[in-house]
Amino acid sequence: MFEARPAQNRPGRNWGRSGVVPHPIVEDELAQLERVSEKLASLPEVETASEAPIVRELQTLRDALVSGSENKDRMALTQEWYRQQALLRQIRAGKPSGEVDPRSPYFAHLRLREHQADRNLFLGRATCIEQGIRIVDWRNAPITRIFYRYQQGDEYEEEFAGRVREGEVVARRMVRIRDGHLERIDAPEGIFQRDPADPSGASAWEQSPRESPRLAGGEASALRAHEGSEAGDRLLATDTHGRIQRADKRLAEITGLIDPSQFDLITRSDGGFLVIRGSAGSGKTTVALHRIAYLAYDDPTVDSDRTLFVVFSRALRNYVSAVLPALGVTGVNVITYQEWALQQRRRHFPQLPNDQRQDTPAYVTRLKLHPTIGKALEQHIRSVPGRPDRRQVIDDWASLLTNGRLLRELIAREAPGDYREDDVHRFVDWHRKRNEEVFAHQAGDRDTGAQLDPEDDALLLRAWQLRVGPLQIDGRRPLRYRHVALDEVQDFAPVEVQVLLDCLDRRKSITLAGDTQQHVMQASGFTSWSDFFRHLDVPGTSIDTLRTSYRSSHEIASFALGVLGDLREDDAPPRTTRNGPPVELFRFTDHGASVAFLADALRQLARDEPLASVALLTPSAQLSQLYFEAFDRCELPRLQRVVDQDFSFEPGIEITEVEQVKGLEFDYVVLLDASAVHYPDTPSARRLLHVAATRAVHQLWLTTIGTPSPMLAEASSTP
Repeated sequence: MFEARPAQNRPGRNWGRSGVVPHPIVEDELAQLERVSEKLASLPEVETASEAPIVRELQTLRDALVSGSENKDRMALTQEWYRQQALLRQIRAGKPSGEVDPRSPYFAHLRLREHQADRNLFLGRATCIEQGIRIVDWRNAPITRIFYRYQQGDEYEEEFAGRVREGEVVARRMVRIRDGHLERIDAPEGIFQRDPADPSGASAWEQSPRESPRLAGGEASALRAHEGSEAGDRLLATDTHGRIQRADKRLAEITGLIDPSQFDLITRSDGGFLVIRGSAGSGKTTVALHRIAYLAYDDPTVDSDRTLFVVFSRALRNYVSAVLPALGVTGVNVITYQEWALQQRRRHFPQLPNDQRQDTPAYVTRLKLHPTIGKALEQHIRSVPGRPDRRQVIDDWASLLTNGRLLRELIAREAPGDYREDDVHRFVDWHRKRNEEVFAHQAGDRDTGAQLDPEDDALLLRAWQLRVGPLQIDGRRPLRYRHVALDEVQDFAPVEVQVLLDCLDRRKSITLAGDTQQHVMQASGFTSWSDFFRHLDVPGTSIDTLRTSYRSSHEIASFALGVLGDLREDDAPPRTTRNGPPVELFRFTDHGASVAFLADALRQLARDEPLASVALLTPSAQLSQLYFEAFDRCELPRLQRVVDQDFSFEPGIEITEVEQVKGLEFDYVVLLDASAVHYPDTPSARRLLHVAATRAVHQLWLTTIGTPSPMLAEASSTP
């Protein structure tokens, strides 16, 4: 069974009972909180709009979304959630920067000694420098660099506003304050916890020593939950026995480690379809690459530009780039589908705009990738006579996108309920305007701002195949590939795959590798393997399944399977080859406390394992930037913000969004802000969380600010 329980400290000494004087650190922190609270209470009130009604409404909406009791209104509830959140942000943004929540005014206490004088500084979520109070916002106050860069007892030298400050960190403590009461102190001298039966916090405290526990778990330990202040001296990778770290983090050539089932697929005859299904880390990509090398051994024409290895993203392309050369295969083109389709579209349609649109509405993208669009294109070309030339193909493409009657008819027949009539109307209206820009561009007007969507490339190429015939190399010879391998096939649209299929030579040799559980591109319309092959008009295709997951430990794989819930495939769960530390969840009250805790753990990891790769994954670009700026102030070594899949594949710490790491792997993964807000109980969020978890090789941590995603609780209680 999965396990979810708080971290346990060793039994410690009880302070404050039977007249025993509390520990000086407890006395100090209680006195500091009392002083700050009194001064905050004496500040004049500032009238602002009340948050309470909005917070109550958000709680009601959250409960409805999490419970799933109003599934039919989920979209409306979600929209209202975001509207209320925006209103709450607006109210909070309008509050004075000095307003501090007296119920939890700060989360850290720093005592600095400069010129033989001590002064106390507190870190919180807002700044208040009045009447002797010195609470600073951890996000933007320069002096907080001292807290994040130095430990207790360290001497510091920092420049603030052109002035150099020197001194010593006398005390550096994390505290937990709830409803105005001090509950916990985390200091180098030990961990002090208030007796929960004493709400005043004045009588009974327990001291426990700070520990550096081995993060080791058995097969049954897949999730442990901690409050942030209960994390103690948690470490990443305290036990590295048997781990071999490489400086180059790209996918490696592993010919000597191929297992029998993988070998059987690699050596399969080269004609027809080979469809490989497997969970994350089962070796699908490795098999597809080694299969190319195997085929090239018998047929040198395979090792040429007549073979394609097509991937979903530039990051994945760069990740696998070293494997084929290591196998002695140097002529194969490893390329993303977008890159390949754009090259071919520009070659076949040089008169169309080169620029690609980046702000296409989601309803447009979704319909262009939907399985019905390919069938609509076929029906249009069958019913409309025309010359087999470039001009007619462009007319076919433009006409299809404005043929509302045909689109509504096919959607009603092939995918009833997938689109509202209003969506189709907006789709058609959008393209009438875009067609005018394109036709003006063709007529020589270069000031129209004409652009094409990336999805138009596949539609134009498919229209060429249906109207003219095979794609061409030099205007005469047909473009034919000896072999094509397509990785992460579940995130490609049928029309995109169909274009590649029609580029194969007479052998029809193709390898398709994918995992429906990692389907994150909802617009592609992939629902199941059987439907996928039906849309491609290739019924009866068999699927081979890899059943052993080599990347992640048993604990990580079990947790990742648990978050899928009902989306798990019916087959038996994948086998794993090793155990590792448990998956752990750390709950914090604010981002500052989360950053402080993780910075210490990551700094220690960098010292212990200089060759380790770490991915800090967030649900949004805004959060990625927030965490990057915070960790940058902590001066973490080899820290990089990945914006456009520009991974280094070298040791270090990389911060990015979950969507950017599809297909990659890292020694350690920390999933930031795994809250109910960012990961609601929806199929897309479940798959996204599954993808994030399965990027980890050795260890997985999660953090959350606020209520954790409901999927985490489900994962912790699922056998």
